[in-house]
Amino acid sequence: MTLFDPPVTKTVRQDSVVLLTPRDAEETICGVERVTVMMLDPWYNKGMGGVRDDYFQWLSKITKLAATRSDHIFLWGFPEIIWRALLDVPSEMRLVAWLTWYFKNCPSVIRGWRSAQMACLHFSVPGAKLYPEHFLNVAQIEKQREGKLRYMPGPTSVVEVPLNIGFVGRREQTGHPAQKPEAVIEYLLRMTTKEGDSVCDPFCGSGTTGAVCRRLGLQGVLADHSDEYTKLMEARLGIKRRQKMI
Repeated sequence: MTLFDPPVTKTVRQDSVVLLTPRDAEETICGVERVTVMMLDPWYNKGMGGVRDDYFQWLSKITKLAATRSDHIFLWGFPEIIWRALLDVPSEMRLVAWLTWYFKNCPSVIRGWRSAQMACLHFSVPGAKLYPEHFLNVAQIEKQREGKLRYMPGPTSVVEVPLNIGFVGRREQTGHPAQKPEAVIEYLLRMTTKEGDSVCDPFCGSGTTGAVCRRLGLQGVLADHSDEYTKLMEARLGIKRRQKMI
């Protein structure tokens, strides 16, 4: 039995993006019948958002649950923490890539190494579709049309996009403490979706996934456990939260 009557993926096409009332990630994931992409961006167990001794057991549970509802999973975290997820990959899936978001403009707050990256693990079910052709430039598209494109130059596993801080990304800034630029999320979704596909983000925080879904013509299901962040997403996306799909 699901939270939604009928299940999300059978009705979400009536709205490009649906925002749910605050709830735990497990509840959100169990409420979707199946989606193309599950975007998992939980708090990172380094202070902000809290710390729990069973973080990796909890994260493994979330990831394995997501694997039963999606073709692709993107799991975010700091490299020194997220690598442990590779020790317990969901049986339905395989590791596609270790992706790195690289940014130069992180302000230095300590004497030592200045953080300039975050990691994102891409898992998928065998045979899940990828779309490297979405990254072709005009000249490459023309060569492909003529049958002269000798190989498909897919995107790199490192995406360089600056942090939304100061004057950078001011249009997108919402005040969320861990907001990612839209360009980073778009990079992932362009590789794994086509127009009309569905995406679920149960840790949606500032609503970036929803903003990108709208631009790419994707169906999005968003939720967060925080009422404060849900209000933030309502303002950013111009939508109202729903208790369940109708």
